[in-house]
Amino acid sequence: MLTTGKTILDVANEYFFAVPAFNISDYAMFNGIVDISEEKNAPLIVGIHPDEVEHVGVEMITAVRQRAHRSSVPIAIHWDHGANYKQILIAIQSGFTSVMIDGSMLPFEENVAVSRRVTDSAHAVGLSVEGELGTIGQTDNEAEDGSDVIIYTNPDDALSFVKSTAVDSLAVAIGTSHGIYPTAMKPELKLDLLKQIKDTVSLPLVLHGGSNNPDDEIAEAVQLGINKINISSDIKVAYHRKMREVLADESLREPLVIQPPCIDAMKVVAGQKIDLFGAAGKASLY
Repeated sequence: MLTTGKTILDVANEYFFAVPAFNISDYAMFNGIVDISEEKNAPLIVGIHPDEVEHVGVEMITAVRQRAHRSSVPIAIHWDHGANYKQILIAIQSGFTSVMIDGSMLPFEENVAVSRRVTDSAHAVGLSVEGELGTIGQTDNEAEDGSDVIIYTNPDDALSFVKSTAVDSLAVAIGTSHGIYPTAMKPELKLDLLKQIKDTVSLPLVLHGGSNNPDDEIAEAVQLGINKINISSDIKVAYHRKMREVLADESLREPLVIQPPCIDAMKVVAGQKIDLFGAAGKASLY
């Protein structure tokens, strides 16, 4: 069932679980993510970053929509980290059902202005909008863009931002970074801050940089009000680690032989995330 991010996250907010937003970079990965979500009877948000859209081509979104329509679980197709209003228009024209406008690096008033403009346009055509306040760190050059210094979300600013923009969900900064943490870098989530934010704003909250964080902290973050968690690096590491093993046999050349074990390895990790976030079985709520 193809639907919007708002439809999915409002239920997650009401029933205290988080929906995984898995970033995919090709159609085989997408199929695997849908398969494991259906096996777990879990709602799904498919995240595609603008760089990934450029890689796969906007034409693939038509096929993604068709598979989502046929799915037994609710699926939203989400434009992840839209950088400006022009990109959001591309997302709307391409068939996405949910968009994120990331003005987190802008001064507060400019972030509000662009987020409000996006919300007005997206809501007019039935799409949901995620905004972001505060900044996410960055671990390496392979990760999505992030900040050298994490700027934590201020609860009072969050309330003002939500009222001024009418976004449907809010990505908050509580200490995560995009990518895989180096050995010397230990992530520590400010869960007390998360509780303050959730006590201040009631809409669904989003956690970016969800990969490679301690399971116990993620589980507690869900209990404290996180309703969407972005997972990109964890599933891609599993996928390509298995691919390196498979390609040790240099006689292999067919993707239909090489890719299935990689998809299976990715599904194991994705399934664990679905369980951890409390999303398994929740598709029955829709």
